[in-house]
Amino acid sequence: MSEPASISTGIAARYATAVYELAKDAGDVKSLEGDLATLTSAMADSADFNALIHSPLYSRDEQRAAISAIAKKAGLTSVMTNTLALMAEKRRLFVVPHLVQALRLAIADDKGEVTADVTSAKALTKAQSESLAKTLKARMGKDVTINASVDESLIGGLIVKVGSKMIDTSIRSKLSSLQNAMKEVG
Repeated sequence: MSEPASISTGIAARYATAVYELAKDAGDVKSLEGDLATLTSAMADSADFNALIHSPLYSRDEQRAAISAIAKKAGLTSVMTNTLALMAEKRRLFVVPHLVQALRLAIADDKGEVTADVTSAKALTKAQSESLAKTLKARMGKDVTINASVDESLIGGLIVKVGSKMIDTSIRSKLSSLQNAMKEVG
């Protein structure tokens, strides 16, 4: 399973580097960020879009025509539209989720930012989110963008992932570790 993921990541990284450099040279990184938001929304909200990018049942021509129409309707930049059309031509639309992720990382890295994936038992308030971002900024030395999600099974606390580091202060984790300690005792 890791091999196809690494292949997809490698392909996406090459496309992301090219797209980001073109957008940066054109001074249009802000529009590229809008494209990423649009693509993220399409992947989250549209089963048809996901079927288009992942299904091998569509021919190259069908994928290229569909992705070009979607890009035009969504108002994507010409760089992103052309990249998606090229990816359809090469039968590589399946890496679009990896492309979006790689572009987000490239933009954040260039801005000197990091993204923290934060999972909490209930939605964080704006004040909590700002406080967490401030604490992480002091710890990391970079601006931190918080990507928040909710997992009620945590019971309470947070799971914070920044790069390869993870901090798990969830009650679920503490109960699990207590359960393991009880098993060891006898």
